Amino acid sequence: MNKRVYLLTIVSFVVGMVELIIGGILDLVAEDLNISLGKTGLLISVFSIVFALMGPILLSVTARIERKKLTLLSLVVFLLGNIVAVFSASFSILMFARIISAASGSLLVVLCVTMASNIVKSEYRARAIGVVFMGISASLVLGVPIGLMLGNSFGWRAPFILIIVLTLLSMAGVYFFMEKIQPKPAIPIKKQIQTLKDNRIFTAQLTSFLFLSGHLTLYGYLTPFLKSSLGLSGNWVSIVYLIFGFAAVAGGGLGGIASDRFGTRPTIIVSIVLFGVSMFVIPYTTFSFPLFIIIMVIWSMISWGITPAQQSYLIELAPETSDIQQSLNNSALHLGIALGSSVGAFVIDRGTVEMNATVGGLFIVLALATAVFSMTRDKKQITSSINHRAG
Repeated sequence: MNKRVYLLTIVSFVVGMVELIIGGILDLVAEDLNISLGKTGLLISVFSIVFALMGPILLSVTARIERKKLTLLSLVVFLLGNIVAVFSASFSILMFARIISAASGSLLVVLCVTMASNIVKSEYRARAIGVVFMGISASLVLGVPIGLMLGNSFGWRAPFILIIVLTLLSMAGVYFFMEKIQPKPAIPIKKQIQTLKDNRIFTAQLTSFLFLSGHLTLYGYLTPFLKSSLGLSGNWVSIVYLIFGFAAVAGGGLGGIASDRFGTRPTIIVSIVLFGVSMFVIPYTTFSFPLFIIIMVIWSMISWGITPAQQSYLIELAPETSDIQQSLNNSALHLGIALGSSVGAFVIDRGTVEMNATVGGLFIVLALATAVFSMTRDKKQITSSINHRAG
């Protein structure tokens, strides 16, 4: 496989770090800027919303720009956003910095995925996508711990300084090692939305949305679940998160290999079934910590393992709008994160955290239904709606 894919993986890792790194230092930010913890939490939710919505828009606006050049420009904007974060003296300025980082980061992730799929042979496409998403899942392992370590030692601005350094290194790598990749013809936003008129494409995107909604219903509140259900201390909670993160990283790579070897459709269906079963079973494994860890590892591996197959499936459905579908899928994932987090909070307020797994599992059942629907529909031709592209 082309070694430049690993460079794109590093870029995706840096973007993922920015999204997650602030989660461990919210209290430090709140204290320094003299704001409430709840208000500080908006720095995460607003980031996710901007990240979800701006990908398709920016991809359309920048459709004519050569991909290497666009990646470098996006990295420059991303760098500026983090520089502003370091020097933020108020909540509003820091929020502005997060919005800049989220918008440019959303475009960077789509560019990394599309470039990776373009620079490898077709038989390695799903694997390349899986490797890129390993960068994002790896940030799950390191984002919060690094944020906590640097924030507690040097202040909440220190993690953003690290991001600045990593961004500069990424820019150097892209500049010296990536070749130029010409963009595909531009497709207006209206035409992008029209691609969702294809029932197979729409339900495939809906599958990603429901899958992440179910996942975050529990994962977003894993800490209180671990403490209340297993009685774990803070140190053990950190260990569980590390196990989860490393399993997620491995799952991203294995998911790409499985998709290439067995096909996207079987990989997606089997992944959803196993994921749903693991979520429904988790509340009943807390009597045995080793058993819980085994089920949690399965859950965590599939949480990212399905992504390469899903992305590759969308490319198969609409190769002529593959950039658009991957961007829309990225948006679906982040909107799913937002919904899952909200539903999880509602369940905890109305019941107990142990119920989150069951409620999340119901979302996975819906995801299975939409996946099957997508794969069993006759192809609805959408070529005529996208042939008249902007000149």
